[in-house]
Amino acid sequence: MAAAQATVDALDPSNSSKATLKLENTEKRDTLIAQEGRYQQEWQNSKVFQADAPSLSEAPYDSISADELRAKHPKWFGTMPYPYMNGTGHAGHSFTISKLEFAVGVERMNGRRVLYPQGYHCTGMPIKACADKLVREIEMFGKNFERCPETAVVNGEAPNEAPAPTQQQTKEDVTKFSAKKSKAASKAVKLKYQFQIMLAIGTPLEDIHKFADPLHWLQHFPPLWKRDLTKFGCRIDWRRSFVTTDANPYYDSFVRWQMNRLKHMDKVKYGKRYTVYSPKDGQACMDHDRAEGEGVGVQEYTALKLKVKEWPEAAQKKLAGKIAADANVFFVPATLRPETMYGQNCCFVGPKIAYGIFKAREKEYFFISERAARNMAFQNIFTTWGEFPKVADLEGSEVVGTLVQAPLSVHEQGIRILPMETVKATKGTGVVTCVPSDSPDDYATILDLAKKAEYYGIKREWAELEIVPLIETPSYGNLTAKHLVEKLKINSPKDAKPLAEAKDLAYKEGFYKGTMVYGDFKGESVIDAKPKVRNQLIESGDAFNYAEPDGFVLSRSADECVAGHLDQWYMNYGTYENGGDGAWQQQLISYLNDPHTGLNTFTPDAKNAFEQTLSWLGQWACARSYGLGSKLPWDHSVMVESLSDSTIYMSYYTIAHLLHLDIFGKQRGAADIPPDQMTDEVWDYVFMRTSNTPSTSIPPSTLDLLRREFTYWYPMDLRTSGKDLIQNHLSFCLYVHVALFNREYWPKAVRVNGHLLLNGEKMSKSTGNFLTLAEATAKFGADATRVALADAGDGIDDANFDESVANSTILRLYELRKWCEDMVQSVHLVSSPSEYTSLRDGEYRKNPDVVQRSGAYLFWDQLFLNELHTLSAATISNYRSYLFKAALKSGLYDLSSARDFYRETTRSAGHGMHSDLIRKYIELQALMLQPIAPHWSEYIWRDVLRHPSTIQTATWPTIPQPNAALTASYDYVRATTSAITSAEGAQQKKLAKGKTSSYDPKADKKLTIFVAARFPEWQDRTLDLVRQNFKNMALDVKAVSQALPKAETKKAMPFVQGLKKRLESGEDTQEVFERKLRFDELEVLKEM
Repeated sequence: MAAAQATVDALDPSNSSKATLKLENTEKRDTLIAQEGRYQQEWQNSKVFQADAPSLSEAPYDSISADELRAKHPKWFGTMPYPYMNGTGHAGHSFTISKLEFAVGVERMNGRRVLYPQGYHCTGMPIKACADKLVREIEMFGKNFERCPETAVVNGEAPNEAPAPTQQQTKEDVTKFSAKKSKAASKAVKLKYQFQIMLAIGTPLEDIHKFADPLHWLQHFPPLWKRDLTKFGCRIDWRRSFVTTDANPYYDSFVRWQMNRLKHMDKVKYGKRYTVYSPKDGQACMDHDRAEGEGVGVQEYTALKLKVKEWPEAAQKKLAGKIAADANVFFVPATLRPETMYGQNCCFVGPKIAYGIFKAREKEYFFISERAARNMAFQNIFTTWGEFPKVADLEGSEVVGTLVQAPLSVHEQGIRILPMETVKATKGTGVVTCVPSDSPDDYATILDLAKKAEYYGIKREWAELEIVPLIETPSYGNLTAKHLVEKLKINSPKDAKPLAEAKDLAYKEGFYKGTMVYGDFKGESVIDAKPKVRNQLIESGDAFNYAEPDGFVLSRSADECVAGHLDQWYMNYGTYENGGDGAWQQQLISYLNDPHTGLNTFTPDAKNAFEQTLSWLGQWACARSYGLGSKLPWDHSVMVESLSDSTIYMSYYTIAHLLHLDIFGKQRGAADIPPDQMTDEVWDYVFMRTSNTPSTSIPPSTLDLLRREFTYWYPMDLRTSGKDLIQNHLSFCLYVHVALFNREYWPKAVRVNGHLLLNGEKMSKSTGNFLTLAEATAKFGADATRVALADAGDGIDDANFDESVANSTILRLYELRKWCEDMVQSVHLVSSPSEYTSLRDGEYRKNPDVVQRSGAYLFWDQLFLNELHTLSAATISNYRSYLFKAALKSGLYDLSSARDFYRETTRSAGHGMHSDLIRKYIELQALMLQPIAPHWSEYIWRDVLRHPSTIQTATWPTIPQPNAALTASYDYVRATTSAITSAEGAQQKKLAKGKTSSYDPKADKKLTIFVAARFPEWQDRTLDLVRQNFKNMALDVKAVSQALPKAETKKAMPFVQGLKKRLESGEDTQEVFERKLRFDELEVLKEM
């Protein structure tokens, strides 16, 4: 067990979070956490989060429509992507969870029946890959890996196979640890094996062997997720939980129905197509199967065959005896612009790139990069699938000067192979054909080669072949590349940034607006000519189709993926142009752009991201042969892949609790239906795809019960997710909903969030800046964690979880709780100011807040009450707009500030706070925090205010319209107080700097405030200008500015901006222009 022990020794339990905040003196936190645990248990016991549609006894199925039922009993249904069961959640997951969880709290406060269910995703490769690795490691090293020597993991060579990553890993090198406990442990330990990865995520050594069974993962991780989400305070209806795959026969039936119906509608097709493929796994490698490269698709090219006519001497020597004299060798560049091949005047290779000559078939060889050869081996381009026999190795510099015959080129005598330093071996075939008429990169390189021919070791005339115009464009003429290189002042092929801009401009102008002026399709648009030229080249045998991943993709089995040309089942997503079902795609676009009943994406950025994805997203392989999942109904040799079985599972939530009582579907639910009776026809009927009652032994009343749950809860009101899922899961979700459901059941809203930074840095175990959801709630408590997540922001940009915010929230919530307890439980009522001052300065001088007044409201009471109404209304409005950071500000920080101002002013005024208002404040504070900090609010609601029922069933209070005069008075008082304090502070600073102050700060002071009887004349003149330039609820500030006397501009413009704000906010124009204050300034000053 030496290797296992070395790994354990190296893994300091706190290592992954060593750079995070360390807490001391946790008594206050522990008090809050104990309170949270108590209420979490009470909520579970009372089943307060279990939500059902109105029963058939309340409203018989045929007696009321679904719309009428929802109007009578308002509902709200929200979901988030179900997590994958190969690990537990981290702080990044909790950010997305919090968006849904806060919305759930808001909608409960809105008085709706709210459903928040949670399932567990198990489909796909990762679990099976990890389990299979453990099987092999147990065979090699024993049940507890006792035969694995320490030398195998300490300073040793990595094995051929990398461990399959778990959800806990990030893309940094998290596999390196340094130990601190022993000589062995002080060595660098590399996590090479899967059993080490399991140790790293906290699995006891003696339990790891159990994970060799894939089903054990399904049993182990769901309870941990339930534990962590419960401790986070999630309002989840756990009855509706389930695992995916055929481990749950009901969900398996649901997936098979879905796929059958999509195939019947011709949305699922079969045929050869390019897809990202793992040779090692022998199957397509989709997004959820990848350790790296999520979102990377396949790029298709036209591969040209440039026949070698003459080799340079260096290449001849290397190839001697390796290729038959009568064999043909082709340089094979890959191009995206076949319509420009008429203008080829040379072909580029990277002089320092290692190339090979590979045997494609008998007497036909290709000069390409090894990466390209590996791709071609899985596209039926070489003779044997998966093989790419190399006959020679050559460096690019050794073939410079080779004469080749370029198909379609005007230079029929041949063109030369020339060096290009910017060629990439990781893009295309590593061979690039040169068309300097329309490619700015090519034109700039040709100029450079001709200018420095001797430096590059070439003959100048090789780079000076005629440049032939091919495409006429309205903006750049018929030599687009030359025009742009000169316009953008590009002086060298190394001017990367302007060349990238030129390339983009050239392609867009040429493709969308260009007309061919040379070749067989002269006079046709480039859009029309491009496919014709491509087909002409392929039919003549001068080119072939080639594809590759458009970026690096690494499978979960540590295999660099290729593009494979496979017979496969695929979802026919996409536009007509990229071979997809264009009518289907247009349905989504229309729904996305419908301003009235379309999809709510909350932000323009999110909407744009959907539009961009739908414009490029194409056909998607929906089956795989390896992993866990549901078998494709009509082809049991493959399973439905993980992103295709998770498109409409939100609908399954609506009836899951009626079908089964446990997540595996072993115990029947209230509907008492065996899995085999959930036929495709039954699913159609339940999900309102047909009105025809299915032929089944299921009682009609049970079918109505299932239908009632679905038609009541659907459509989904909100889907929250990370923004990265727009490019796959969220778009797939929309596609399949549109295909299978009537429009009334399409998702209503999708809210995406950015990634979460931790303390301003990317989360990473290797740097110690990492926090799991369980660690966060244990470290800060649920409510403080939730407050910090709300404070992190609401936009689509990446947000930041600041541990200092969570830590300071612990103190804030604890002290506020204690203050609320004192105000209610230790209150001492008085009836006169004299009684108040006597107690304030005497018996209660340590805690004067508990001395409170009853009776009529005074001036400060009225201001505070009005401010409570103002802030509560703003908070409710922010919550209903799902602006949780803004709601936190108005509903906690601003509300606390208003309370503090009330405390200080009434204490200074000598009459204290009013007891009724203090209780009102406490009650409002509990309600305003309930969506974000439910445990704290529950304690205040139940234990302090003694309400008989949970705050989870409370709704928003009715807030009176704020009094504009009191609001203006309040703002005036705070502004005046601030001005006085600032003036006093300025004098203090003078003294601190050794300057003379206008008064002695230590002596008693007298303050005189002068009140003007009328406004300054310059303000009257400015007001007239504003009146003249205010039209249609908009002020022309520029016109006002130009009309102002120059000497008054500096002081007048802030005044103008203030008027603009008032006028454009809808304030009564007559009141603004008559300049009537909404309060008596002198009386307010007297109260102060």
